[in-house]
Amino acid sequence: MEEQIPYPAHRPGSPVRSGIPEHGRVPKYYAVKAQVADLLDELGEGGGLPTERDLAERYEVSRETVRQALRELLLEGRLRRSGRGTVVAGPKLEQPLSLASYTEGVRRQGRRPGRRLIGLERFPCPPELARGIGAEAGEPVWHLERVLLADDDRVGLESTYVRVSRAPRLDIDFQPDSSFYGYLRDHLGIAFGDADEKLETVLATPREALLIGTPPALPMLLIHRFSRDQDGRPLERVRSLYRGDRFSFTTRLRPE
Repeated sequence: MEEQIPYPAHRPGSPVRSGIPEHGRVPKYYAVKAQVADLLDELGEGGGLPTERDLAERYEVSRETVRQALRELLLEGRLRRSGRGTVVAGPKLEQPLSLASYTEGVRRQGRRPGRRLIGLERFPCPPELARGIGAEAGEPVWHLERVLLADDDRVGLESTYVRVSRAPRLDIDFQPDSSFYGYLRDHLGIAFGDADEKLETVLATPREALLIGTPPALPMLLIHRFSRDQDGRPLERVRSLYRGDRFSFTTRLRPE
């Protein structure tokens, strides 16, 4: 009878068999990655990671093998750069897929939300944008672009498009570091009704990577949102780019 390979114990939510394929052959870098991951649990958030040379000596592998393992842990958000060293990262921010604003979602996790203005411009609405925000082609629209912050760390980039007629004094009354949804509600009496969203993974453009402060190769989570007000009229289009190593998204599913 063929010998059965026992399943090793693993934590809930972790890959079955700890990522080991059925044939049992594990890439050397992956074995090192698993060992370093256990070390991160011992060090705790903010703990400094030993140098590549020290890790290579500890696990008796080449520095290139260690480098590949650390590269994956950085992309997954388990590690982060700090000065010239590498430290254990904190848990990812959980952003709900709902009509709650970014500000509200970050505050619920005990973090300090913020936004840094990149630009607020007014331009004629192109045809491909008009339908999504209920505008006529050529009608004036606002484009609001801001970097998203959590405790002063840059974690995303947000572009908002809205008709000038819906928010005519946006360039005068709106505080760029505040919630746009809060502004519409409190200053203009506009409440959100519902929205359509699409979530996908992308790589940042060189400009986006520079604004967010990440390598261009870092995977990003991109959300397109078309929102409607309480009367069902198109209101805004939002393009939100989030760091894949710092964000996860949650939602509650109900039967239809």
